[in-house]
Amino acid sequence: MMNAFRLALDRLVLYLPAFLMALFALGSWWLVRSLPAFFNEPPTKAVRHEPDYFLEHFSVKSFDSTGRLTRELSGDRAQHFPDIDTLDISNVLMRGQNQEGQRVNASANRALAKSDGTQVTLLGDVQIIQPAMTTAKGTQAATEMRSQEIKSFMKEERLISEVPVEIRRGQDVFTASGMQLNSKTGEYELSGKVRGVIQASKP
Repeated sequence: MMNAFRLALDRLVLYLPAFLMALFALGSWWLVRSLPAFFNEPPTKAVRHEPDYFLEHFSVKSFDSTGRLTRELSGDRAQHFPDIDTLDISNVLMRGQNQEGQRVNASANRALAKSDGTQVTLLGDVQIIQPAMTTAKGTQAATEMRSQEIKSFMKEERLISEVPVEIRRGQDVFTASGMQLNSKTGEYELSGKVRGVIQASKP
């Protein structure tokens, strides 16, 4: 049983980092940089904790040179607070696709994003999903992560959850009280009460 558990964790090491890298590329700071330059002008006097601009029911899309949609960020409402230089987005949905056709979708009730691109925090019913995909190397099972809070530190390429998290890959399920994942090295740590349910491979 222990060997099966380790093999399942090894599979997560192989697939999760690439899966999460796509999420990093979708950082909400990209929305701030997509807006007119005057939104980012530094304040000339003391700033109170009040939004200096907001968006309602918005969607921002990016395409490659062939016209293929590579990423999309949408939400019900976004507010920028200049005193903390943070974008607060409600009911956020992020979608991305790389050149190999690998897709990733992320959603949450709320997202807090530093406009310098250093950190994005997803809050409330967080779901990060990579659908199943067939490649020349075979079929890659769908991967899904759920939590109530996941922090993405994009420059360090780290993903941290300090609250319970559930990770599914195909029929295998892992739960833990917390998680740290380093996408650069492929190393991750599940902490607290860790459980794994591994389905036997078909002959």
